[in-house]
Amino acid sequence: MTETANIAQPTTGGRPDWDEYFLDIAALVARRSTCRRRSVGALLVRDRRLLTTGYNGAPSGLRHCLDIGCLREEMKIPSGERHELCRGLHAEQNAIIQAALHGVGVNGATLYCTNHPCIICAKMLINAGVVRLVIRDGYRDDLARGMFAEAGIEVTQA
Repeated sequence: MTETANIAQPTTGGRPDWDEYFLDIAALVARRSTCRRRSVGALLVRDRRLLTTGYNGAPSGLRHCLDIGCLREEMKIPSGERHELCRGLHAEQNAIIQAALHGVGVNGATLYCTNHPCIICAKMLINAGVVRLVIRDGYRDDLARGMFAEAGIEVTQA
């Protein structure tokens, strides 16, 4: 069964602050996920303008795990291990790919994501020029946390 990100209750008198607003949109994007294990949504935002979105699932035009099953699940591979055996892309990867596909620069952007990025996504985000991350839920990847710290990227859990 997939995890679903929840919409946060506003902390500022009924009107969400910008981080809550964008995280709520990321939670909505996560509902498009086709992963059987975890639903993740991501946004790249700069100057309070949404640049791109992404959710986790198979590449465009290919069958989704919801339709054909999950190889990692069948092989009982724990979360966070053997990413190469997954047919899906991560939400963060899809957000970066959508930016590249449509010619949208993301240097200086903030990533809003329902989960903390894995090490693979962390390296991509660093090289894409993302300067800040706002996440809703944690994800156990100490190497990714360390790389973000070394790169000077602020990570906020809201």
